[in-house]
Amino acid sequence: MPHTLARPAVSLAAAAALAGGLLALGAPGRAQAAVPDTVPLKITNSSGRSEPVYVYDLGTQLSSGRQGWADANGAFHAWPAGGNPPTPAPDAAIPGPAAGQSKTIRIPKFSGRIYFSYGRKLDFRLTTGGLVQPAVQNPSDPNRDILFNWSEYTLNDSGLWLNSTQVDMFSAPYAVGVQRADGSVSSTGHLKPGGWTGFFDALRGRPGGWAGLIQTRPDGTVLRALSPLYGVETGALPANVMDDYVNRVWRKYTTSALTVTPFADRPGTKYYGRVSGDVMNFTDSSGAVVTSFRKPDAASIFGCHKLLDAPNDQVRGPISRTLCAGFNRSTLLVHPSQPDTTTADFYKDPVTNHYAREVHARTADGKAYAFAFDDVGNQESLVHDGSPRQAYLTLDPLS
Repeated sequence: MPHTLARPAVSLAAAAALAGGLLALGAPGRAQAAVPDTVPLKITNSSGRSEPVYVYDLGTQLSSGRQGWADANGAFHAWPAGGNPPTPAPDAAIPGPAAGQSKTIRIPKFSGRIYFSYGRKLDFRLTTGGLVQPAVQNPSDPNRDILFNWSEYTLNDSGLWLNSTQVDMFSAPYAVGVQRADGSVSSTGHLKPGGWTGFFDALRGRPGGWAGLIQTRPDGTVLRALSPLYGVETGALPANVMDDYVNRVWRKYTTSALTVTPFADRPGTKYYGRVSGDVMNFTDSSGAVVTSFRKPDAASIFGCHKLLDAPNDQVRGPISRTLCAGFNRSTLLVHPSQPDTTTADFYKDPVTNHYAREVHARTADGKAYAFAFDDVGNQESLVHDGSPRQAYLTLDPLS
């Protein structure tokens, strides 16, 4: 059986935080057309695969806070009460386009996910606490042998935020796009030619347990690679995989300061980190300690949580986001001022998030959500528009 998540998916949390930040940065006083209650989503099947495709639009209805799904016309349906053990959810599948074809559905004002699967419908269950999402890090999850993926989106009165995500896994490739009010289209998420096979070949060739992230069907068909967070949690990736790098960071900032400037639009807001024992204390410009972090482990780094928790505040959260990006990209020893937004510096240390490294190396525009706060330095695979005319989801080949 799948398990309910004890915490919100970090990718959703990152998307929500990003959306909030973008809203805050919107130009004041700018006239904006009202965002309609639903927006067309054009789904194009360029996968070359012959299996049927199933699409799901699941999320939280922003006007009511209720959780449920939307049908092809964008109408909302609330989930019924669940049970313990979990009970089957209503069939929310929308038949997707055949290979080489397109289909347009409408998406409502949700904060949620667009799932798609090949060959089989996904198995969703309901508990007394709500929807059970697929959790393929669990070997007994009924969706374990299904090829599927999802995109995340928020559509509200301020516009559309739509991303491709690899925070939880790297699987069936796809791209997202938005058509703006002026007719122009922005898209992201496509892989380079050979990107799918190149990614898995790179993991297989990487010593230290990284190949253990790959999941296959019993017949050997490659389905996905788990994120390194799930790799650590399931034992596929050694729990000490980041220890050497963390120890070097701790040594460096015992005798010098790490300067964090977490807001690009507020360059005067700086915090200074110094290590004392197992703790890095951050002070503000007056010298007052504003927050502290214990020495993080790999799970905290890959998940941007636990010892690197990032509350939605103006101090600890923004500092933690910066630290998380620096640890995953292994830039904390390159520059004592963070965030380091020079992509040429990323993932150069032998001890790094090699999963994120290979994801970014395989995307056509270099953008991805390979960990929760990959938006630090604008490295995320996101499209946004305040007056969207149409959204796009393109299913790409596994090649």
